[in-house]
Amino acid sequence: MLFLFLMISVGTSAQVLLTKGLKITKSTSITTAVYKLTDDTSLQRGVIEISGNNIVVDFKNATLIGSTDKKNPDEFYGLGISVKGKNIIIKNLIARGFKVALLARNVEGLTIENCDFSYNYRQHLNSTQEKEDISDWMSYHRNENDQWLRYGAAIYLRGCNNSTIRNNKVTGGQNALMLMECNGGTFYNNDFSFNSGIGIGMYKSSNNKFLHNRLNFNVRGYSHGVYNRGQDSAGFLVYEQSSGNLFYKNSATHSGDGFFLWSGQTTMETGKGGCNDNQIMENDFSYAPTNGIEVTFSSNKIIKNRIYECDHGIWGGYSFNTSIVGNQFRNNRIAIAIEHGQHNTIASNIFYKDKEAIKLWARAQQPADWGYAKYRDTRSADYLISLNSFNNNDVVYNFSRTDSLAIFNNRYSFTDQIFKMDSTVTNIDTFNRDEELVDSGAIDYSIKGAINTFQGNLRFLGRKNIMITEWGPYDFRYPLIWNTNPTDKSDTLQFDLLGPKGKWKIISYKGVEKILAKSGSLPAKLTAIKTKADRQDVEVIAEYVGETFTDRFGNNIPANKPHRFTFRKFFQPIDFSVSWYAFDSINNPIHTNYLERVKTQRPFKTESATKLDYAWWGGIKAGEEQYKQFLTIAEGTADITPGNYELGITWDDAVRVYVDGKLLIDEWNPSKYTFDESPNKKVKLKLGGTHVFRIEHVELGGFATLSMKLNKLD
Repeated sequence: MLFLFLMISVGTSAQVLLTKGLKITKSTSITTAVYKLTDDTSLQRGVIEISGNNIVVDFKNATLIGSTDKKNPDEFYGLGISVKGKNIIIKNLIARGFKVALLARNVEGLTIENCDFSYNYRQHLNSTQEKEDISDWMSYHRNENDQWLRYGAAIYLRGCNNSTIRNNKVTGGQNALMLMECNGGTFYNNDFSFNSGIGIGMYKSSNNKFLHNRLNFNVRGYSHGVYNRGQDSAGFLVYEQSSGNLFYKNSATHSGDGFFLWSGQTTMETGKGGCNDNQIMENDFSYAPTNGIEVTFSSNKIIKNRIYECDHGIWGGYSFNTSIVGNQFRNNRIAIAIEHGQHNTIASNIFYKDKEAIKLWARAQQPADWGYAKYRDTRSADYLISLNSFNNNDVVYNFSRTDSLAIFNNRYSFTDQIFKMDSTVTNIDTFNRDEELVDSGAIDYSIKGAINTFQGNLRFLGRKNIMITEWGPYDFRYPLIWNTNPTDKSDTLQFDLLGPKGKWKIISYKGVEKILAKSGSLPAKLTAIKTKADRQDVEVIAEYVGETFTDRFGNNIPANKPHRFTFRKFFQPIDFSVSWYAFDSINNPIHTNYLERVKTQRPFKTESATKLDYAWWGGIKAGEEQYKQFLTIAEGTADITPGNYELGITWDDAVRVYVDGKLLIDEWNPSKYTFDESPNKKVKLKLGGTHVFRIEHVELGGFATLSMKLNKLD
């Protein structure tokens, strides 16, 4: 270690080999090589530590690999590079296999450039094409104590002001760049695409510039034509008092939300502050499963963006003094939806084939537990809607409980219905005026050497290109068998065979009677006829030979090397009898002595089921009664083919799972889980023959879920 320190001290002319625990305190260059360095699970220190002032560390495209004893990304652990000091430049580094690749705290003037932090930690997703699993939802509502780190990150910066992050790449991870209390930075020419969580996230981070970044396909929670949830994934995540930021000419298409802004818990509790005065200008937020742009409880400028084929183009709940000017909306379910908004301007936008163009409304009452509503006026009121072009919209205006609308000098063509409203809408002024075009305030913020952020986007037009695998969004770089009719009840399975140019052939299959083609070139379509049975165990194995490609875990596969890729669909029916029991706060079955007492009562509801897959909002309704607290008892039997299996359970608030009378999962203490998430737990077991399953589940109020999956591993 002394020898290494001496090498570093001589300056940039020295070439240094990376070793576990190396501390770099002077400007240096790293010897280009692949370094496999595994550390403990702590994120308090990095495998490599960089500290000092006014130093440059050039990694010369060295590759740092962590978690060498693990196979799957959800098992990755540890911190690759930790940074502290002032005016530090880190460049030309490749780091993969870590829970967090690079973490910097309180570094003034940090620069990270030309680095690749792809293929670090990401969760294994439990949702399938057929059904969403609630455990895949993420929650970013708190980060004072670095709670975001539980999801991992390629780059995590805290307290790093005046940073420059440019020309970096992150793909095949969960969260790319996460900022906490970082101000005055410039972030440009980065490519953070095809991740399963967040492209760029910020919390209490203001006065930053985000220019010419690619943040496409940061998404989960989507199955085309089946469900579009997003599960709080986003291209940009802007939370908790993050104000005065500029977002200019970024591409954030096919992300859960293209842009997701929420004022924060502080504002919700006090009515003060918000994520205000952000400029969202000339970006592409198209093809979001949920919202192209979500901006809530705040005041911002949304100017000249492109927003196509989203559920909502803009969701602007409780936004105020917000300008929505010069944007292009196309094929959205609702182009602009704002509840309880005030003093907003919607002008000079183009709307084309949106089912509803503008929806404004207010609820009759505010939630009693919202501090915001106690301190702020929450009426829906005072809108200027002018100089817009509405084309081929089913409904242009859908208004309720809204006051004081000035609507003039708009153009309408081929619209089915211009106004849809009732007597709760008051004071509409539709008198045409001699009005000049509303000034959007758009400014050219382009920088020298900016990349064309939108180049190549035409290849991926439409939400149909969002294909979520068990490890996140498909990136179109490796061979894949994709089921295109996942919820079809017929015996026919339809597939797209996707990937780089090359040849494919079927190696083997089971659970299907026949496959209508056995070989060909990619891309291709394939049809298979399922074997008729209650139990499904479909497996199709194909082999690819063709171009060099990168697989889903970041491994480079040489050209013409045979590579197998697989489709698997398994369902084991279990004959369940399910009963629900009511209880009150006194007889809480979380306490063991009350559990048996509750079970002796008569259930308020019973049913038979072949699977457990439930989600309840606000309780279970039975007859005229709504039960917000309940105990679920599910008992079932199944005759199972011998083999190795994985049993997974998603729940909220408490659960126990027994197989053949043996307690396998004991999660009977809800206080263990402090985040606003529904946990999931898996166990591996060997089964064969007749087995008995018993699940006990408790819901204490609020959202509830209970879902059990049994997957075959061999």
